[in-house]
Amino acid sequence: MVKQRVPDWLNSSLWSPPPDDRHSRYSSSAVNSRHSPSDYVAVDECAMHPPVPQPPPAAIRPTEPPPKSEPKESRQDANGTSTSSSSNSNISEEEISRQAQLLVELSKKVVNMRDVRRLVSMGIPDGAAIRSTAWKLLLRYLPSDRGMWPSELAKKRSQYKHFKDDLLMNPSEITRRLYKSNIESIESCESRGLLSRSEVTHEEHPLSLGKSSIWNQFFQDTEIIEQIDRDVQRTHPDMPFFSGDMQFAKSNREALKNILVVFAKLNPGIRYVQGMNEILAPLFYVFRNDPDEENAAYAEADTFFCFVELLSGFRDNFCQQLDNSVVGIRSTITKLSQLLREHDEELWRHLEVTCKVNPQFYAFRWITLLLTQEFKFADSLHIWDALLSDPEGPQETLLRICCAMLILIRRRLLAGDFTSNLKLLQNYPATNISHLLYVANKLRMCPAGPP
Repeated sequence: MVKQRVPDWLNSSLWSPPPDDRHSRYSSSAVNSRHSPSDYVAVDECAMHPPVPQPPPAAIRPTEPPPKSEPKESRQDANGTSTSSSSNSNISEEEISRQAQLLVELSKKVVNMRDVRRLVSMGIPDGAAIRSTAWKLLLRYLPSDRGMWPSELAKKRSQYKHFKDDLLMNPSEITRRLYKSNIESIESCESRGLLSRSEVTHEEHPLSLGKSSIWNQFFQDTEIIEQIDRDVQRTHPDMPFFSGDMQFAKSNREALKNILVVFAKLNPGIRYVQGMNEILAPLFYVFRNDPDEENAAYAEADTFFCFVELLSGFRDNFCQQLDNSVVGIRSTITKLSQLLREHDEELWRHLEVTCKVNPQFYAFRWITLLLTQEFKFADSLHIWDALLSDPEGPQETLLRICCAMLILIRRRLLAGDFTSNLKLLQNYPATNISHLLYVANKLRMCPAGPP
């Protein structure tokens, strides 16, 4: 039997979304490159972009006790704009209390991760300037023991530097160094009266086709590096942090490119898939805006390891060979369909049976890009607070949020046909993020009701 209604708390008029704001949306062009646009139903979409979110202002570092009031000192943010931590006058008493509790937890000698997850799951206040530290803990980049932070950070940052030195070096530089090494070896032999024999360097020749040839590998990598560069140039084009001719924006784009190239070379099974730049951007933005200048300076290295950890939970979605397996992207989309059917069979039946709206038409982008394209950038950071803080892992939380997105606009979907519903789902309307996360959490706690 089809369910006639869903719980009242899902449809409260108190949470009706504001009018659709097309200026708060990115275009849907950044979709995984292995799926061509012809695989999906073409729908006209606005190419508008969201306003630039205000970077997190400075606040007391986690090592200090929580403030009694909002600090008033200002600093130059990542966009070169002077900001003040007291600028967010709309912060609620609940958020102030949660910020103070987070600062206390992050200042402990041994951080209680259960308490941190609980507090972060409710959202980190924008003015707290502690998201960077919280995310590094949640992504297991930092251990819970604060005493180990300096040594762990130094080790990881040094490791990333070696990755760059080994993987980003032009083959001509490698050849030059090998030649210099050979010359030094010859001179050493001659100084001892020994005859030297020239090394055979066929694999170091630019025309070598050998599989181990550094030049052959370089030319094979060129295509993917060019794809990464194109995508990085298109990352959040309306945000001065990433876009424009300012040196700071150029250095940020270069950092994104370095991370993606290093990742591609270290992960030949996946390499680079279009859209990874969109997942990388929030991490780098948060870490580069860390109020601690040393942490901000090493944002590239920190972002790399956190990106690897985050992607480890979603890597099967990016592996084309697994698309049709039980762990591939199509299986994940099927789980979303099943979740909707469990909690709102009427809506599921209308979308998939009556209107024939295949969830792949809209959910592919939602899932692979972790909702970075569906909301304003600042709102996506709050959604990621919930994703990263779930001890079960981000994927199950992501599916619940996607299901909640459908339920929150069920009235419009039930009144629509194939064309209008697909356009609505591919251009998700502005909504109250706090209530969206509340509904998603309810879906975890409340089992599906009887039919």
